[in-house]
Amino acid sequence: MKSGRAAARGRARWTADVRSAAVTGGEAVLRPDSDRRDAWTLLVDGTPQSHVDLGDPSYLLFEYVRRLGHVVDLAGPVGAALDVVHLGGGALTLPRYVAATRPGSRQRVVEYDEALTEFVRAELPWDKRARIRVSGADAREWLSRQRPDTADLLIVDVFAGARTPAHLTSAEFVAAAADVLRPGGVFAANVADGPPLSFARRQAATLRSVFGEALLMAEPGLLRGRRFSNLVLVGSAAPLPVADLTRRTAGDPTAARVVEGAAFDGFVGTAVAVTDADATASPLPPSGVFGR
Repeated sequence: MKSGRAAARGRARWTADVRSAAVTGGEAVLRPDSDRRDAWTLLVDGTPQSHVDLGDPSYLLFEYVRRLGHVVDLAGPVGAALDVVHLGGGALTLPRYVAATRPGSRQRVVEYDEALTEFVRAELPWDKRARIRVSGADAREWLSRQRPDTADLLIVDVFAGARTPAHLTSAEFVAAAADVLRPGGVFAANVADGPPLSFARRQAATLRSVFGEALLMAEPGLLRGRRFSNLVLVGSAAPLPVADLTRRTAGDPTAARVVEGAAFDGFVGTAVAVTDADATASPLPPSGVFGR
């Protein structure tokens, strides 16, 4: 436990070092982490978007980001460089993680909010030696211009405020992302939902309609319909590392379940894949969730 004096210093730094800027998505705010000297949380219009530790980019605070980190770790031989596409940038938590754990990886980040990218670049610059390129574009439009079979891993974590835009939730979108992947490449997406999980079930059905192999990772409380939170969907044409993901998620500070096979089918139930014709944005979080 911190002493009273140390805690007061932490609170003073937390207040004095807050940085903000107007961006396309509203107001972007960077708040220092009072427990980690070089760490920051990015919020956009009050919703936490990213947590970055500049001194240790391998540190992942948000639980769903940690699960995406497990996908990164298992997407190829340990430490081997990968070609990675990130749809959604925020403060570039995962690109920094990939650069730190898989040196030499070539990464493309697609972030619609160019003002946000410039704010992050100015306040939380990333290592210039890292092969990270950021494109200011809509994720779906950017995918339409890419050559097939060029990425080993594609991660979707796109939010406009606290919601994933509708055009990034359909089977047509997931198929476009799958086309960019090399044979055996991995698709992973962050999905936010709460009771009765109707949106998440349809997103799982959408993933299954495109990929031969599919699973999800989530906290038991979310799966039981008790809370609004994040789940991670993972798909591939090749077998997924179910046993390793199960072991890693079970050992996280907030343990999660890996749902695959018959259990994944049970989660989907009667839900049907989303199409462009009936796509909707992800549900708005209830008041008080994610800092709202």
